[in-house]
Amino acid sequence: MKSMKYILGISLVLAIAAGCKKEEFTDTSFAKNAPEPGKLSVLFDITHDNTGLVTITPNGEGASSYDVYLGDSGDTYVKVAAGKNVQHKYAEGNYTVKIVGHNLSGKTTTLSQPLTVAFRAPENLKVTLSTDGLNISVAATADYETLFKVAYGDSTATNPVASVSFLEGQTAKHTYAGAGTYTVKVTALSGGAATTVFTQDVKVGKQIDLPVTFDDPNYDYTLSDFGNNQSSLAADPANAANKVMKTLKAAGAEVWAGTTLGTASGFATKIPLTAANAKMSVKVYSPAVGLDIKLKVEDHANGNHSVETDVKTTRANAWETLVFDFTKQAAGTPAFDATYTYDKASIFFDFGNPGSGKIFYSDDFQVVAAPPVLKQINLPVTFDASDVNYAVTDFGNNQTADGVDPTNASNKVKVTTKPNGAETWAGTTIGTPAGFSAKVPLTATSTKMSVRVYSPAAGIDIKLKLEDHTNGAKSVETDVLTTKANAWETLTFDFNKNSAGTPALNLSTNYDKASIFFDFGNAGSGKKFYWDDVMFVAPDPGSTVLGLPLTFESSTVTYNFTDFAGGVLSVVNNPHATGINTSAKVAQMVKYNGETYGGSFITLDNPIDFSTSKTFKMKVYSPRAGAKVLLKVENLTDGSTSFEKEVSTTTANAWEELTFDYSAINTAKSYQKIVLIFDNGTKGDGSANYTFLIDDITLN
Repeated sequence: MKSMKYILGISLVLAIAAGCKKEEFTDTSFAKNAPEPGKLSVLFDITHDNTGLVTITPNGEGASSYDVYLGDSGDTYVKVAAGKNVQHKYAEGNYTVKIVGHNLSGKTTTLSQPLTVAFRAPENLKVTLSTDGLNISVAATADYETLFKVAYGDSTATNPVASVSFLEGQTAKHTYAGAGTYTVKVTALSGGAATTVFTQDVKVGKQIDLPVTFDDPNYDYTLSDFGNNQSSLAADPANAANKVMKTLKAAGAEVWAGTTLGTASGFATKIPLTAANAKMSVKVYSPAVGLDIKLKVEDHANGNHSVETDVKTTRANAWETLVFDFTKQAAGTPAFDATYTYDKASIFFDFGNPGSGKIFYSDDFQVVAAPPVLKQINLPVTFDASDVNYAVTDFGNNQTADGVDPTNASNKVKVTTKPNGAETWAGTTIGTPAGFSAKVPLTATSTKMSVRVYSPAAGIDIKLKLEDHTNGAKSVETDVLTTKANAWETLTFDFNKNSAGTPALNLSTNYDKASIFFDFGNAGSGKKFYWDDVMFVAPDPGSTVLGLPLTFESSTVTYNFTDFAGGVLSVVNNPHATGINTSAKVAQMVKYNGETYGGSFITLDNPIDFSTSKTFKMKVYSPRAGAKVLLKVENLTDGSTSFEKEVSTTTANAWEELTFDYSAINTAKSYQKIVLIFDNGTKGDGSANYTFLIDDITLN
């Protein structure tokens, strides 16, 4: 007897609610022009009690009724309305059921469907299961079956077990709520009471991908051991609520025993390693210090495309984060190649030693985030801006590192040690060999720079040298002696007074690189120097000092703004010389998509005098009313010593004067920086909507 084939249809019931008022419709063109019924199908549902009772449910698009020719009584048919069915008892045998679908205009479509009625148990049941992440597809074939029912194994219902019906030739699909192993049960049914059952355990879950935390219930955290390693998911030994990977390198395990994260297919996506950022990190809980941990990444489709590197543990029975730099490949192994598709990772604990029963825990496999792109260093150098690269370059065996101000723990400084054996000429370039991002703005009347220095003794020679970073022969240098011991002082270096035997100041030279030399002329002896606030001194005495009021009109003052977190402030020609402000120059603030607090500050030559005046006024040209304007003053070296007021603009696209009440400021403190932030708390986008003009900052 042939296997029975069915097409499973979906019945659509259209409920039309009648209103209280009777309406009359005379336009029947929609019915006359309706297309013939389409996608005709039929569902046969046979009771499993040897009675041969079949429920026939026709379906189709655009059909309003069906003629059902039962196939065992000549041309006799039953009229069935859309969404309804008909029942009929058949003897065992093969039949052809014909369905004629009618639409409202009288057009028809015909479908003939074989029907087999059998009372014996289905035979030769074959089930095909396929998984994709959390999804499963089920198909089946059998002899003498009428339909199949599948229970996916994730239902909590037990009587009856929740199941879904499908027919041979169809595919049943299901999505699991979470990763795991489930028992799938497929039951083949005929017209009789006897059934045939198939069961199989399936493991489902999204393909593993970085970062690997072992905590997401949607992922299949399969672990693939080799070399007799034994790995499994387990509780964190330091936090039972956290899931981690536990690896036993049992006695007899190979020296190269390891564990692949996931299956041989590796990760769902390529590991985003680049030539500039080729590091991964792993949290490791090791039983001992000094054990070699190897991490290897490869192309799952080509194991020859691989790179591996090693790190030793530094802590025992405690978590630590190990960073693996693939640009430092293990000796004798392939080098990192950024063009390869690395999409599979394996970890080797106590690499090189046979298994001895050591247990390791690991967690949080991830790519180390690329460091932020920092701006090139430039004057003034304060070591306080978060977006500036404050790396320095030592030479002559000098040793410079980030330090803490010995008198103010919140202030960032550099500390330079001139150790034993350092050269007499040992020094430190302020920045990289590329120097500053802009030329030091020396002029005939402004030839000085200053550096705050905390020296271990008075009378020590400090040299400051400027040069063209592309031509070191073009340079100028000068020396100043310290006058204080174990206290801060500001040393001023006048390049008009060049050191004996060195080139004189040449204002046509592009001086864009500076180096400082502590205890110049003496070999290193372990002395330690703190330094901060490397600045261009402008202008010289007799010229206009950079101070209040700030009008941005001076041709002898350099307005050195320090931008931060997306704010950019510069002096521009006044584009709107109208109303209350017709001056030629103004300052323009553009707020880009950085931090919500992006802004800029300017450092005055002297502290602000609040003894008699405590009200700031500032002219502002805003693209919109309601924009917040924050004006803040800070101490020269201690940012925590500050005072601020915020007001809002009241007009758009016109100059207005804003007032900032500083009557509550602590006048016993010193304030030398003016900080400006527009729309504090909101990120800018660099557009005209985040472009502001300011002018005439005065203290009244």
